[in-house]
Amino acid sequence: MPIRQIGSLDVSLVGLGCNNFGGRLDEARSVEVVAAALDAGINFLDTADVYGRTRSEEYVGRAVGKRRPDVVIATKFGSAIDERRKGAAPAYVKQALEDSLRRLGTDYVDLYQLHRPDPATPIGDTLAALSDLVKEGKVREIGCSNFSAAQLREADAAAAGGAARFVSVQNEYSLLHREPEVEVIPECEALGMAFIPYFPLMSGLLSGKYHRGQPPPEGTRLAGITTERQREVFSGSKFDVIESLERYAADHGHTILELAVAWLAAKPTVASVIAGATKPEQIRANVDAADWVLSDKEVQEVDAIVPLPSTAT
Repeated sequence: MPIRQIGSLDVSLVGLGCNNFGGRLDEARSVEVVAAALDAGINFLDTADVYGRTRSEEYVGRAVGKRRPDVVIATKFGSAIDERRKGAAPAYVKQALEDSLRRLGTDYVDLYQLHRPDPATPIGDTLAALSDLVKEGKVREIGCSNFSAAQLREADAAAAGGAARFVSVQNEYSLLHREPEVEVIPECEALGMAFIPYFPLMSGLLSGKYHRGQPPPEGTRLAGITTERQREVFSGSKFDVIESLERYAADHGHTILELAVAWLAAKPTVASVIAGATKPEQIRANVDAADWVLSDKEVQEVDAIVPLPSTAT
């Protein structure tokens, strides 16, 4: 498994997103998925305090167990767990971390991420609180999620006085959602930040499970959405692109899932592709996908199939 860096952290190129834990997956199945990931060479697990109504962190902690020293655990704070537990005010930052440490059964978090900007709290105040946690050894690195390029610049400027700085941003990014390439990824390059894409398979649309004119398979993520939302997600224009990508992958002896992961892995700023999984065989497929190393020419050919938003016709 190739290794890349998020600040001082060495992370596997393919990671495991744990947002299904405590929701679509019970504890036994979550533990099974984590075990399969670790055995396959994945060392980067990404969760959040709100996932599974806080159960995801508990399941991750128990699943990792004695293998904790070999695992890079990322979690997030700031999204609303309830009316009291939310935001990025300094006092809550510290309380949220203590709660996550307890649920995870550990005394430190490798990457602690602000889940979304908090307009009610100056970013400098949040960074000061996070800096204290780094100094105390409870957090190794800090990151953010759902930040715009302007917000990344603001945070970096606020850290200029010596506060800990964000070493990564985690935003949505996939072959079907290339918006980060317009502003956020160039800003990451300028600031020396790692980019962590979430929804790399676009909620399964790039997994090969879904087909034009057919209902989503029972038990899949998109089978549980409303009929109106299904019509939007499964629009004909979207499937035009998906089918073009499927043909390109097949012509090169691969699946569309393998193309989706390999394309992200070919982007130098991407540190780890954190695909979710609900069963061990999906872990294996995600890991195997990283074996396809796209050439510069192949990246350009794939880019041409899905143009950037600013150049789309």
